Amino acid sequence: MVGLAVKALTLSHFRSHLRAALKFDGRPVAIFGSNGTGKTNLLEAISLLSPGRGLRRAAGEDLTRRPEALGWKVSAIVQSLSQLHEVETWAEVGAARQTRIDGKTAPQLALGRMVRMLWLIPSMDRLWIEGADGRRRFLDRMTMSFEPEHAQAVLTYEKAMRERNRLLKDQVGDASWYGALEAQMATAGAVIMANRRLALARVAQAQAGAATAFPAADLALSGPDEGEMAETEAGLSTAYANGRARDMAAGRTLSGPHRVDLLATYAAKGVAARQCSTGEQKALLISLILANARALAEDFGAPPILLLDEVAAHLDADRRAALYDEICALGAQAFLTGTGRELFDELGERAQFVEVGEAAGTSTISQIKGEKPIRPNA
Repeated sequence: MVGLAVKALTLSHFRSHLRAALKFDGRPVAIFGSNGTGKTNLLEAISLLSPGRGLRRAAGEDLTRRPEALGWKVSAIVQSLSQLHEVETWAEVGAARQTRIDGKTAPQLALGRMVRMLWLIPSMDRLWIEGADGRRRFLDRMTMSFEPEHAQAVLTYEKAMRERNRLLKDQVGDASWYGALEAQMATAGAVIMANRRLALARVAQAQAGAATAFPAADLALSGPDEGEMAETEAGLSTAYANGRARDMAAGRTLSGPHRVDLLATYAAKGVAARQCSTGEQKALLISLILANARALAEDFGAPPILLLDEVAAHLDADRRAALYDEICALGAQAFLTGTGRELFDELGERAQFVEVGEAAGTSTISQIKGEKPIRPNA
């Protein structure tokens, strides 16, 4: 069977979970339980099977279970198209995160080539009304889902920019000190902008004519200045050279991909997302995640794994049913969380169900629906 799915997941000393072991068959997974029992922790563990710091962007030491603080480990069997892979990622106390794929040490970028993953979490509900940093992260996660190497371009750009900012803060006026750093920034920056444009084009294409219950969003990029936004290597090089005096006064780089904002408009109404109601903003986010998933299903050959934390809480029954229908029609393995099982009634037999509870200070997990219960702290 060709697809993309987590087939088995094992956690050790991860957040509230002393130990957990779960098996999945590729269907959507509905995870329910009271607040504070560790539902989101399961999603966070799965998110670490992709590059980066996971859906909470947490530091490594925050992932280890207290009070033991022995470090943490996430292991999984992942189906990627027609192949099965063993994935392990972990960190010991005070050490950097490590990754192994099929028993061999691997960079995080290798996870991005193997696993495509999208998520939607409650903190993203304010995406359109808060600062541009969150929107850039959303944009770059979307871009990385199509082009995993995008992450390396972003790292290269940010490293060179930090060095340039250090020169600016130290009031270094010699142009020769800036040349090599600005060349690196211009090269990486042009790649970043080209990748972002391609990602937006693919999502727009996936939205066009799609049969969906969620509103389409028109996406655009905006620069920090009124003038034209530099996107080519030559244009960025010129912008950095010409902006040195202004940047030195500010003590930081004021132009480039790190200053770009993502704008969204409710297409049918012509209203900016930031001016939409809370419900409309949530619907636009869901629409973008689904469009991103449809495009990936075509480009990668299988739909991505979806992590949807508390996504059903603010949807009425009709919208919930529509969301579940679209996920199942897409054929995606989606992990969804909610406080009650009734939130997932519309899924019925199309999903697996996992109940998360708490006993003696430890999260407990029961994998139900005819399967043997699993007690992670046994």
